[in-house]
Amino acid sequence: MAVQGAVRSTRDIRRAVVTGGAGFLGSHLCEQLLDRGVEVVCLDNFLTGSPQNVLHLMEHPGFRLVRCDVTDYVHVPGPVDLVLHFASPASPLDYLKMPIETLKVGSLGTLHTLGLAKEKGARYLLASTSEVYGDPLQHPQREDYWGNVNPVGPRGVYDEAKRFSEALTTAYRTSQGIDTAIVRIFNTYGPRMRADDGRAIPAFVGQALSGRPLTVAGDGSQTRSICYVDDTVRGILALAFSSATGPMNIGNPDELSMLELARWIVRLTGSESEVGFIDLPVDDPKVRRPDTALAAEVLGWHPSVPSEEGLRRTVAWFAAQRDAAAQAG
Repeated sequence: MAVQGAVRSTRDIRRAVVTGGAGFLGSHLCEQLLDRGVEVVCLDNFLTGSPQNVLHLMEHPGFRLVRCDVTDYVHVPGPVDLVLHFASPASPLDYLKMPIETLKVGSLGTLHTLGLAKEKGARYLLASTSEVYGDPLQHPQREDYWGNVNPVGPRGVYDEAKRFSEALTTAYRTSQGIDTAIVRIFNTYGPRMRADDGRAIPAFVGQALSGRPLTVAGDGSQTRSICYVDDTVRGILALAFSSATGPMNIGNPDELSMLELARWIVRLTGSESEVGFIDLPVDDPKVRRPDTALAAEVLGWHPSVPSEEGLRRTVAWFAAQRDAAAQAG
């Protein structure tokens, strides 16, 4: 795949808008932007995010939290140099419960935030997903792969929302001259994930910590490639601060089966939980692994946190949250 644009941008980014900024990934982005001296306007309607995720940022002079639904209207007073559109339900449990909201934030939310970037002359970064590849027939997945998605299956509400948002972002770049980039994020994990969001790692950790059986879908042979949140955010911001357009995969090529992941978490938690099996969800991808050669070539980005270390940190965070809740209760 051809290298797109220079690695670094000459744009001076002083103020950024992060939609979905009170979510798991968005809150880490807000934190890292503030650490870089960038003012942050965090927009969130708290559909799946929580003010608790950015509570520690509220006293920061460069941080502002605004309750806002980007599918209705987006207005931000003052200059904006960077718009990062991260608003969307992102776990199957959430988007299967909220299919219309998921489609709206991918379509109307993308339209409105692109309009904001156009109004402000800002760079725009769309958070897309490895789910645009669907149940892939190419492995590992490269950015030039078009995917294998069922548009009318239950997962289609998320997959197609992101595919549409990529098309709309590209149209704004080619027809409106907006400075855009698209990042395709692979399975990310770490502190501030919701314990009840239905994704494998928080589910397995919660089950292991409470001594319940770990519920592995199917026979557990399906694979995912897990990337610790610090690495994901570092890759996202490397793209945001560059002049590359993407689409660009950001993820860890460290591929493992769901059964391996479950057994690993049992060991890390010191749990005596058994592993049980449940039915495989409809259209669940059989394999997932990013080809990250483009990010390495264009951005010089590589994941640096080993999966075992990232899982240790994540287990410790969930254990601390559980202890704090028990003490408060």
